Amino acid sequence: MFQNTSLDPQDFMQRMADDLMDSYDEELELEIDDRHVDENGQRSSVVDSESRRSYFKNLFHLQGELVKLQDWVQQSREKVVIIFEGRDAAGKGGVIKRITQRLNPRVARVAALPAPNDRERTQWYFQRYVAHLPAAGEMVLFDRSWYNRAGVERVMGFCTEDEYEEFFRSVPEFEKMLVRSGIRVIKYWFSITDEEQHLRFLGRIHDPLKQWKLSPMDLQSRVRWEEYTKAKETMLERTHIAEAPWWVVQAVDKKKARLNCIAHLLSQIPYQDVPHASVVLPERVRHADYFRQPVPETMIVPEIF
Repeated sequence: MFQNTSLDPQDFMQRMADDLMDSYDEELELEIDDRHVDENGQRSSVVDSESRRSYFKNLFHLQGELVKLQDWVQQSREKVVIIFEGRDAAGKGGVIKRITQRLNPRVARVAALPAPNDRERTQWYFQRYVAHLPAAGEMVLFDRSWYNRAGVERVMGFCTEDEYEEFFRSVPEFEKMLVRSGIRVIKYWFSITDEEQHLRFLGRIHDPLKQWKLSPMDLQSRVRWEEYTKAKETMLERTHIAEAPWWVVQAVDKKKARLNCIAHLLSQIPYQDVPHASVVLPERVRHADYFRQPVPETMIVPEIF
């Protein structure tokens, strides 16, 4: 085990432990970034340590299962589409980060499309989304999707009444076609309260690292809360089909929403453990005439930390 390192066994194991903790620290950084802000713009106190330990324990377990799912998708050449919809600041991005955090980006990739350009507006509505659908052995997570037409486009007047009605005629057939072609389609709506969205927007206003998340469209979503509610209700009613049903995630508590969504996602796909051959690290080949050239000092990044 130690033949390829000059470290003694104790130092080697400590390095391995440090590397593992560094991996887990990435999740801690994300959690710190999610710190809450109250009505006065003040950060809330740290949650109790027992609750935090339970959250991390469950999250790391679920992420381990996601790795197994990824291996099975690759091995079985499955094609999976997961759609995440919800109001602004509902927590879609947070759960997507936790799902993809330890996965291979070549297998599990995120599609977060910007507003359509002038050319795309003249295309078949679903055309720009089709380009992001998975090939065999891939999972694609849509951070918002073709359901933009049923939500923001409807509320903000970015589509006509005819385009809106045509969407509802087309989308069930479009999704049935995807399923018939062998693509699994799983759809999540993240549900939060009026008050919770208000608090999360305050968090974005008062946190310089999050202000980029607050767009003029987000501000309009506060003004048009009831219109968005009606649009959401219509969308769920008219596009909840047996081939691709909607699943509603109660998302006022971000941590519970992440755990519940990931656990549910895992339950929707009949993945199995994929056996892997043991990996043996080969010894590095050494040549007596090899000399490692020194790097010029002018090329070295200053070590200020």
